[in-house]
Amino acid sequence: MKILVVEDELQIADIVQSGLSERGFEVSVFSTGHLGFEVAKSGEYSAIVLDIMLPGRDGLDILSSLRALGNQTPVLLLTARNELGDRVHGLELGADDYLAKPFFVEELVARINALLRRQSGEREHILEAGALILDCIKRQASCNGESVKLTSREFTLLEYLMRSPKQVFTRGQILEHVWGYDFDPLTNVVDVCVKRIREKIKAIDINDQVGWKIVAVRGTGYRLVPCS
Repeated sequence: MKILVVEDELQIADIVQSGLSERGFEVSVFSTGHLGFEVAKSGEYSAIVLDIMLPGRDGLDILSSLRALGNQTPVLLLTARNELGDRVHGLELGADDYLAKPFFVEELVARINALLRRQSGEREHILEAGALILDCIKRQASCNGESVKLTSREFTLLEYLMRSPKQVFTRGQILEHVWGYDFDPLTNVVDVCVKRIREKIKAIDINDQVGWKIVAVRGTGYRLVPCS
């Protein structure tokens, strides 16, 4: 599957290209807006990773021109933390997602995979991790066939982990995805939410039969992994 990356920061471009290539993607990287647009409009790519700040032609202009041409290739914008206005404008122009710098390549891969599933109509609405099941349409969770009563944020956090099992998510990434704001080193809302999810699952799964668990990664965040 071919991915186009338009990014002028060499270090970021190298990390993205390496990370995507290791996961089986065919990656093309270009560092200028003009060349990136000429390649992007060919329609040969399954998804485009597009930086907003580019020499020659910025990412928002490229995005706007692609959509004007009828090119509906999924586009993920790379933005700086303080570019809230650009993020909103990008989504209004037709971007499918955005990722703020700095980021982990694992999250970029997860988001690209989500865009590709959505594009092909194969996005999963039923997520399973052993005996734990989420119905993402009905927003219902069950464990061993019994309902698990989760709040909206608890459900969103658990879904976030289940969509990318074994992947480590930082507290900052979880905070932004579930609560919609950047990381505050003084808040413990993520840890409290994870604790509540664990307790609710444990109350039903008293014999530890789920087969998966949320584990803390020291100094980083959380991930969902199979029980050993």
